[in-house]
Amino acid sequence: MNRRELMIQLAIVIFGAILFLPGLGGVRLFDWDEINFAESAREMLLTGDLLNVQINFESFWEKPPLFIWMQALCMKIFGVNEMAARLPNAIAGIVTLLLLFNIGKRVGGERFGLLWTILYACSFFPFFYFKSGIIDPWFNLFIFLGIYFFSRYADLEKGEKMGRNAALSAMFIGLGILTKGPVAFLIFALTFGVWLIMCKFKFTFRWRDVAVYTVVLAIVGGAWFILQIATGHYTIIKDFILYQIRLFETQDAGHGGFLLYHFVILFFGVFPASILALPVFRKGILKGEENETLAAMFRWCMISFWVVLILFTIVRTKIIHYSSFCYFPLTFLAAYSVSGMIDGRIRFRKWMGGALIAIASLFGVAVTALTLFDRFKVYLYPLVKDEYTLHSMKATSEWIGFEPIIGIVLIVCTVVFCRRFRRSATASNLAILAAGSIFFIFTTMLCAVGEVEKYSQAPAIDFYIGKQGEDCYIYPMEKSYAHYFYSARQPENRCADREWLTTGDIDKPCYFVVKNDPKKVQELLDVVQDEVKLYEENGFVFYVRHPKPKVQF
Repeated sequence: MNRRELMIQLAIVIFGAILFLPGLGGVRLFDWDEINFAESAREMLLTGDLLNVQINFESFWEKPPLFIWMQALCMKIFGVNEMAARLPNAIAGIVTLLLLFNIGKRVGGERFGLLWTILYACSFFPFFYFKSGIIDPWFNLFIFLGIYFFSRYADLEKGEKMGRNAALSAMFIGLGILTKGPVAFLIFALTFGVWLIMCKFKFTFRWRDVAVYTVVLAIVGGAWFILQIATGHYTIIKDFILYQIRLFETQDAGHGGFLLYHFVILFFGVFPASILALPVFRKGILKGEENETLAAMFRWCMISFWVVLILFTIVRTKIIHYSSFCYFPLTFLAAYSVSGMIDGRIRFRKWMGGALIAIASLFGVAVTALTLFDRFKVYLYPLVKDEYTLHSMKATSEWIGFEPIIGIVLIVCTVVFCRRFRRSATASNLAILAAGSIFFIFTTMLCAVGEVEKYSQAPAIDFYIGKQGEDCYIYPMEKSYAHYFYSARQPENRCADREWLTTGDIDKPCYFVVKNDPKKVQELLDVVQDEVKLYEENGFVFYVRHPKPKVQF
């Protein structure tokens, strides 16, 4: 590595740190996923049980432990807080940008590596996920690396490196399994299967490499599952497998969606890369491509993109991050498209400029309207039929005052980019769009997300924090993990027996939290005995049930 390459890599690390580290602890964790995983890490530290993932000090069989281990390590070093819960993904962001540059440089040269890195960093959802506390950034990275090293094995790297690439591919897919489950291998296997069909099964391999792949995959991906069985926790494995099947076959509660849900999510969420990638979604795009390494990578990215998109279109449970693996191939395709535009092989069409400006305007106006929401929300009250939403809207945010500029900057940068890039497709002109997008998402997350939380979960979170150290039970009437994490629940307060807490002879106070909706409040009043209303705040009402005094004889 020469001095120039070293300086570029160092610059990417510093760039990633500036983007992803600030503000990690500035906003409370959000229900369900962020708090779910953070609570499992907290309980892992509290109990000292590093093998078993727990929620409310009971086995939580929906996820393997690798990401929870990462969070627990960060919490061990930095304390149990939001920053520590999100730090693993900030690190994933820095690592991802560095890897994209190096992989891109290898397959398409230094300029291509930089284009891919910038387009990934400036796209909205990819940026956002690296400042979150969910599993998917590491999970997707492991799968992508597994497919990448296998592509090197299958397409290019013969001789001595074949075994190494097979082992690395298996290792990363195994890490994916250890992070979120066997869907990591499913995505890899489907991608490989489609690639085999497209190359008419012309695939050269060595049986010893098959053995290496199998052994490494089994050791890395299966180690935790084998340990569970060996220690008598085989029922956890059974429940885990049944849960994975249920996600595919049924619509998980609260996570439904229409058929083209993930198409829409990727189109808007991976702006601007999603628009810039569109010209390469046509037959014959690789005609005349002289760089066979780049062409091979293109094929693997296109295949993996459609495999994941179609797979999770079929899956009935619709969650935004299910299609988040597509961020890797989609931004690669965008980099390929922009590179072609710079070289004059692909045209930047008027409709692309129109789409970029339209979506930038949509996001820009939305954020600007949000910052002005308190000024006009009173006019919306008569239109809102849901009582919980109406009460939540009555919260008050505290804006600094400059926030409307955030959306304006995005729109202006997008318009300037479209006008200049159409006349002269250069990397420097692309930097205008990238800068506007990064400024928008970075500033929005620092300044707006915390204010938005005040309209949603803030009253409940504040209530739970106020109960830290109190010997009590807490029972939300809606599914939530927030009361575990933010009340710092201890094992002696883990009871979640609804019937006993609502009508039984409890031995300590039990607090009930319900959404401020007449129907839901009445449902609570119908089941809770001797309840006392404490107060209501915005979207929530808080009650307590005290234990009956002991009769003295």
